[in-house]
Amino acid sequence: MRDDRLRRAVHFVPGANEKMLTKSLGIEADTLVLDLEDAVTPERKEEARGVVAGWLRDVDFGGKERMVRMNPLDTPWGLDDLQACMETPPDTFMVPKPRSLAGIQAIDAELKRLEAEYGHPPGGVGLLLVSTETAEGTLNLPTFTQCKRVVALSWGAEDLSADLGARRNRDENGDYLDVFRYCRVQTLLCAAAGDVQPIDTVFVDIKDMDGLRRECRDAAWMGYTGKITIHPDQVPVVNEAFTPSADELAEAEELLAAFEEAQAEGRMAFSFRGQMVDVPHLTRARKIVDRAKAAGLR
Repeated sequence: MRDDRLRRAVHFVPGANEKMLTKSLGIEADTLVLDLEDAVTPERKEEARGVVAGWLRDVDFGGKERMVRMNPLDTPWGLDDLQACMETPPDTFMVPKPRSLAGIQAIDAELKRLEAEYGHPPGGVGLLLVSTETAEGTLNLPTFTQCKRVVALSWGAEDLSADLGARRNRDENGDYLDVFRYCRVQTLLCAAAGDVQPIDTVFVDIKDMDGLRRECRDAAWMGYTGKITIHPDQVPVVNEAFTPSADELAEAEELLAAFEEAQAEGRMAFSFRGQMVDVPHLTRARKIVDRAKAAGLR
């Protein structure tokens, strides 16, 4: 299921919190994640599910992607989350702690059944997987995009830390320790191989904007296209990092024009701004221009 929707800031909204939903509708996040999992206590799961289903039915999200973080299927709440939210379906479900392709396919099968039951187009609801929250899921990650309903992969360091028994996931300089850095790289590679979007994980220190900027910069340089956010102040930083700058866009458009001239002369490799360029540089320039267009810059 190819999905080119713009997902820079993928922002969490606690389920059943009307005040935070109203506030989130006014920020510039591309995606709002209505959270039925960690933000809701077991005693309030049913209540929150009803509130979120009502939001999907009644609230104008102003063009933002409507995503619901369901509870895992191996909990008492996962199937009921799907059933309640599919009468007026979200655009996407966020799937926490996926462990195997079989588990993802079970969600796909249930969504197919509910789409048919409620008369919705088959396959219309996508899945974003938080793919590395368990050791088992991390090892099975390369298989996950075999499910055609998957539109994006993200990764998780906090739940994985708990699963591993890790005392921390970053070193004293704030850099990820090796196993978590591996998860970040593996998620990006598997997303690219599966032709789905890579979304970087949350930055939990909501007061450290400089640290967030550095992490977003590195993610964007590597090829990530967005990042999960947990505080409204993070959204502008994330949007800026994952939107091509004016200089990047100008250079990309200049390079595309240069390639057009070179191709007319029968060349695909030539000197541009003092560097030799060829087909990979053309591909990268096209992606920059496409992202700029999606962000409304062209």
